[in-house]
Amino acid sequence: MNFMNARIAIIGGTGVYEGLNLENVREIDLDTPFGKPSDSIKIGELEGIRVAFIPRHGKGHIFSPTNVPYRANVYALKKIGVERIISVCAVGSLKDDIKPLDIVIPDQLYDKTKFRPNTFFEDIVVHVGFAEPFCPELRNLAIDVLKDLKYEFHEKGIYVCIEGPQFSTKAESQVHRTLGFDIIGMTALPEAKLAREAEICYLTIATVTDYDVWKEEEVDVATVLENMAKSEERVKNMLKKLIPRIPEERNCPCKDALKFAITTQKEYITPQIRRKLSLLLEKYL
Repeated sequence: MNFMNARIAIIGGTGVYEGLNLENVREIDLDTPFGKPSDSIKIGELEGIRVAFIPRHGKGHIFSPTNVPYRANVYALKKIGVERIISVCAVGSLKDDIKPLDIVIPDQLYDKTKFRPNTFFEDIVVHVGFAEPFCPELRNLAIDVLKDLKYEFHEKGIYVCIEGPQFSTKAESQVHRTLGFDIIGMTALPEAKLAREAEICYLTIATVTDYDVWKEEEVDVATVLENMAKSEERVKNMLKKLIPRIPEERNCPCKDALKFAITTQKEYITPQIRRKLSLLLEKYL
């Protein structure tokens, strides 16, 4: 067994990692053509299954949502054999019936970020389908687990991703509600887009911490942190049940996302591009 490889990865906060109590943990430091990941990657066993973990904001929460090295994180996970990413994140609610401490398994994304590189393919044009941004297979498994656990959850929702690090103004929050968005956060993009380009399945487990500012006077950071801590136990229980249910074989479109995009670009893939992106392109060259 290669102890430096894992099929499943979790991206989230250090609180989630500490609550998982992974066994036989090893740390690896990787470099990528897009720089270093947020932190070293921890690889250990959860319920007998090898799992990788990256703290999205780095040790000590040093990276703002804009400055998270998303490309390096996803590329590094691809490098160690990851085929599925489970993202754990905190969000605000834009709907009355989505309450703080609920869990949401979003099915759609809306991108309002402005300054983040959102593709690996800067040197060639690679159009990748993204109509369904989350892996349907992982979503269905997560929903089944949440039903079994009888937690308060919502099996779909539109996640609007803003740049941050500031929270919304009241005007922005009201417009987001008018547009029909369900939850608001700062980290699902470009993470989900990059996972798709890397042909990695991607799931978001969103824990609701607050009602944003459409309902509250201010988003209180202390309350957000308190509700995040309260949610960690349920997320840990969910992951312990979800990960053993994930089959080795993938039966979803995520695994072939580049199939038609790359075939139309082969003549433009120079040796320099091949060296930089060989990990993503090797299946098709």
